[in-house]
Amino acid sequence: MTVQEYTEKPSDMELLCQEYLKNNYIDPETSERLGVKRGLRNRDGTGVLAGLTNICDVVGYEKGPEGQVVPAPGRLIYRGVDLNELVREAYDHDRFIFEEVSWLLLFGSLPTKAQLEQFQQVIAQHHNLPEDFVENVLMRSPSPNIMNKMARSVLSLYSYDPDPENLSLANLMEQSITLIAGLPTIMVNAYQLKRRVYDHQSMFFHMPTPGQSTAEHILSTYRADQKFTHEEAKLLDLCLLVHADHGGGNNSAFSCRVLSSSGTDTYSAIAAAIGSLKGPKHGGANLKVMEQLECLKQGIEDWKDEDEVREFLRRILRRQAGDGSGLIYGMGHAIYTLSDPRAVVLREKAESLAMEKGFEREFQLLRMVEKLAPQVFAEEKGNKTVCANVDLYSGLIYKMLGISEDLYTPLFAISRIPGWCAHRIEEVVFANRIIRPAYKYLGVRQKYKSLEERG
Repeated sequence: MTVQEYTEKPSDMELLCQEYLKNNYIDPETSERLGVKRGLRNRDGTGVLAGLTNICDVVGYEKGPEGQVVPAPGRLIYRGVDLNELVREAYDHDRFIFEEVSWLLLFGSLPTKAQLEQFQQVIAQHHNLPEDFVENVLMRSPSPNIMNKMARSVLSLYSYDPDPENLSLANLMEQSITLIAGLPTIMVNAYQLKRRVYDHQSMFFHMPTPGQSTAEHILSTYRADQKFTHEEAKLLDLCLLVHADHGGGNNSAFSCRVLSSSGTDTYSAIAAAIGSLKGPKHGGANLKVMEQLECLKQGIEDWKDEDEVREFLRRILRRQAGDGSGLIYGMGHAIYTLSDPRAVVLREKAESLAMEKGFEREFQLLRMVEKLAPQVFAEEKGNKTVCANVDLYSGLIYKMLGISEDLYTPLFAISRIPGWCAHRIEEVVFANRIIRPAYKYLGVRQKYKSLEERG
């Protein structure tokens, strides 16, 4: 065999892939013809009704008299309380509110002052990880990806739980509080190990400081000098608040509910939710926005020229710029049409920090994207109504806070733990039926042939 013949020969894996593709193609038109609701979406883009919940309501449209989708301003409602009311309370009374929202999502009511103070103390006490957990779980197997390490760490917590399979309400609550409080510490420690092993930088471990809120705890243990301003901690607390839940149908919460419906343990269900959130079509989109922002900064000469920005966005949609996906990251949502209330809140609160930290030009470029992308979508895609989603501004906020890109999506996961746990408890206690949708078989019938007959 000549060198040329050897190099041109398909690899074993290429041959296996060819064999797979030869026997497994499914035409998307077949799904349409058979009425399959791909992605559990109806024809109008709305989600298939798959369950009931008391936890969270996500409002982005109304139904017209003939059942058509009518765009409406977005609303996010935690246990009957509008997100904007919670934001107003946090800033009017200068309070950290993530712990209060965690209580609200778990228990269904706003805590009394005494209940909140006790809950805050319990959360702060659980910031400390189990004895030897850092040495035995984190240090022995560092990971270049913090989301993967968080999922593995959650599974490892099973071994530190004296009664991990107990599905009683009391045990589910105890496990939930342990995860809400412990995951921020796991995230920061996993990041420090990643710095040391993969980035060849110094790592440092700070012990939790008693009495700190979750946002303060994250900044204190993340930064080498443990210093941060009150305004920085408040903005991070706001990010935790707006990401805390998004209904039972979002991909990660639904993943958690699917696993929970099987009767599996809490750690398996939450690890699955983390794995779901990692995907760039879900929680990983905030990192994609920042990558896209760098592309915009380099590809647009005058960031204030609306025509130039508009044309660059058009090129992204046409797969002529960006990462070739045809997606404008940070724009569009499965439910929100006219506005995403989370994006509105983050935009309003981030502007002053952008000016203070020297990120005003980047912030204004994102504002330009928010303004022009819907126009470009309408011109290129027809009647599609899109708005900025929460990812458009969250990544820039984390960057302004000096937080590494490695933690953009993990911070989303930290925020979402209370929501995931609330959905898990609701699924286990009240739904009590395994989730099992149907898939139609399209394969051809064939008879078994002996090895000799197959040639």
